[in-house]
Amino acid sequence: MLLKAIESVLEQTLKATEIIVIDDGSTDGTSSIFPIKGVNYYKIDHCGYPGKVRNIGVDKTECEYIAFLDSDDIWHKDKLKKQRDYFKAHPSCRLLHTKELWVMNGRVISQKKRKHKKSGDVFKESLQGCILGPSTVLMEKELFNEFNGFNSKIEVGEDYDLWLRITDRVEIDYIDDELITKNAGHGDQLSFKYGYIEPFKIEVLENLIHNFEFQLDNRKKAIESLITKFDIVINGCNKRSKASEASLFSSKKESFLKSIK
Repeated sequence: MLLKAIESVLEQTLKATEIIVIDDGSTDGTSSIFPIKGVNYYKIDHCGYPGKVRNIGVDKTECEYIAFLDSDDIWHKDKLKKQRDYFKAHPSCRLLHTKELWVMNGRVISQKKRKHKKSGDVFKESLQGCILGPSTVLMEKELFNEFNGFNSKIEVGEDYDLWLRITDRVEIDYIDDELITKNAGHGDQLSFKYGYIEPFKIEVLENLIHNFEFQLDNRKKAIESLITKFDIVINGCNKRSKASEASLFSSKKESFLKSIK
């Protein structure tokens, strides 16, 4: 999968200035495929935090613009060119994302139900879930650094966290073309490992409400969204006869409500 991902970058119609691969302490023989001409490979001690791994990659480049690619995703050949052309035509753009083609077990997954605002002020939409696929993004490195990059201590939801912080302050741009293929459903994915991610979103959002200075209106939206997420998880636990988990999240919700009074 990693080889296919790297090949999709090497075969871009607009060549990347620099390609950096960060290996998070893999034990499957990944290092044996290197060196690859035009690719800078670094292996680190395993940490298991995707945000930390991406941050290390960003720190190693001097490029003005940065893009991300998870090892199980594929860039379509015109991705960088179309995004570069968009940036040239829209000088105020600081972060640009695109549509994704989702594939699970060889079958295309329809995205028709994912209807939400994707450009401009998308903070409200970003509260619902991670509407920016990390592998689709091209952004200013300066913007990335302004927000201190990804949270390096989050195992799941580090992208949800960063996009909320950025969209609180910055309008974003979108290309309505499928410029990456996202391969989903395999066992190495953290979302597959845990089976559900709503509790992780709750943890991320509660932490941001307490520690990040959202704009006033957005803070209100964030609080409303968090309460809704608590209710969704509590109701889900009750439906699955998981009374202890329902009680746990009910207690967390009560504690949160007391903390913001």
